[in-house]
Amino acid sequence: MARYIIRRILWALVLFFAVTLVTYLIFFVIPVDPARLAAGQRATPEEVVRARQFLGLNEPVPVQYGRFVWRLTYHHSLGRSFSNRQDVTAQVLRAAPVTASIVFGAVLLWLAIAIPVGVVSALRPRSLIDRFGTVMTLVGISAPVVWIGLIYQYLVGFKWGLTPNSGYCNFVPSGSVCSGPAQWFYHLLLPWATFATLYSASYARMIRSSVLDVRNEDYVRTAVAKGAPPGRVLVRHVLRTALLPVVTMVGMDIGTGLGGAIFTEQIFGLHGLGFLAVQALNSFDLPTIEGIVVFATTSILFFNLLIDVGYAWLDPRIRIA
Repeated sequence: MARYIIRRILWALVLFFAVTLVTYLIFFVIPVDPARLAAGQRATPEEVVRARQFLGLNEPVPVQYGRFVWRLTYHHSLGRSFSNRQDVTAQVLRAAPVTASIVFGAVLLWLAIAIPVGVVSALRPRSLIDRFGTVMTLVGISAPVVWIGLIYQYLVGFKWGLTPNSGYCNFVPSGSVCSGPAQWFYHLLLPWATFATLYSASYARMIRSSVLDVRNEDYVRTAVAKGAPPGRVLVRHVLRTALLPVVTMVGMDIGTGLGGAIFTEQIFGLHGLGFLAVQALNSFDLPTIEGIVVFATTSILFFNLLIDVGYAWLDPRIRIA
């Protein structure tokens, strides 16, 4: 198990530097001068040259990337923004809790919906719940996230007035009205419901198919023949194997959710990493873009590592692969 985890960590480090390097190189392929943007459209050529020297853009690209890696690994700093000269680390850390609240809260919600629905659908094929899951799968696959978010915003937030249409409240109480777990939960219901609509139905169908396959395995039939209680057979024998593809999909969909959060944050007025990324891209702010990429890549690799460890725990055969 230890050797397996070490291999996964080394591979995660390789992917981390590959992603950051590619992001850095792509920025310099774009025919836009960040020094011109930082100095202003009315800046003289001399002012643009001084801005380029001040920002360190006059150095070769490998030197700039090496300086970025040195600053990141030894000083734990992502540098300063080209556009507003603010500390990138502080900006990312302010925005990250918003995006994390959206993505991981949505993961818990769609799993809480998908697992029981998928299991019931497998145990009772062609029932009302089974048919309802099929319809919702078509909706989740066909409808774009922006459309779903706007529908929820109009019906639930505007028409019925059940939840706020936009805004974010801190989870930690600070004495203000918009703070504390209750307000945090209340303001994130619509973003969570948007993601859950996209993913819960497809997860339910996948769990249904997996449970149906596992129920026909020999070891499950043997447990039933020995007189094991149905609940114990379902939990210890069927679900442990049936949830393996779910574990894999969660790891991949966390990364997809981070990308989809860009649209969700725009719809519901949430100033998370997606909102920050759009601002940075509009101003070609390399340090901020690179900071977001570093944070997102690290988060995805970390949770994928957790998923790999969980997968190996559920299926010991993976450890020797």
